[in-house]
Amino acid sequence: MLRIEGLSAAYGPRPVLSDIDLHVDAGETVALLGANTAGKTTMIRAITGTAPRVSGKVLFENKDITALPSHRRVGRGIACVPEGRHVFRDMTVTENLVMGAFHRRTDFEESELKACIELFPRLGERQHQLAGTLSGGEQQMVAICRALMAKPKLLLLDEPSHGLAPLMVDEVHKAIGKINKSGVSVLLVEQNVGSALKIVDRGYVLESGRLALSGTSAELQNNDEVRRTYLGI
Repeated sequence: MLRIEGLSAAYGPRPVLSDIDLHVDAGETVALLGANTAGKTTMIRAITGTAPRVSGKVLFENKDITALPSHRRVGRGIACVPEGRHVFRDMTVTENLVMGAFHRRTDFEESELKACIELFPRLGERQHQLAGTLSGGEQQMVAICRALMAKPKLLLLDEPSHGLAPLMVDEVHKAIGKINKSGVSVLLVEQNVGSALKIVDRGYVLESGRLALSGTSAELQNNDEVRRTYLGI
């Protein structure tokens, strides 16, 4: 579904990603792991078309989208939950969700709002509440559902567990599993390596803008370097 070939990215003269190759197949959940400054968010920005300078190729469903603007990528079926959530604070929960469907406003259905509430029942109690008054975990729920309202084929999640309590992390990660089972492929960016490897099929480890490791979830969990560096074992 998604294939990255020889991708490099930079902010001005400073290189952030160097010659990255990775892929996400249809139906997969794949993790992109690494410490702060490894280049994970830049990779998400390259896929969504918001990175400032990129070389290499981004292919989606076997079509080169490297030069495609961001809004056209959403139309192709790529949606993103950004790091920090970035909900519309002065809009209600429902208004935030409807904004996720803006690019396809001609075929928006109320049933899609109901599906979001089924995924996160707590949002049903908050539908008319301003998003800025919600807890961090509730805002993350809104951000995920807002992306789902775009009816993506591929969902990108950038640090969805950041700043959340452990119980909320579990709830969000369970929701990611349900989303994947519904037919949406997922690329999950996480620093929470232990939790991420429990819910993904495969993973890549970024170090200083380069791919250091890749493998199945089980292979990475049993890798000595991963265990020592990221799992504290």
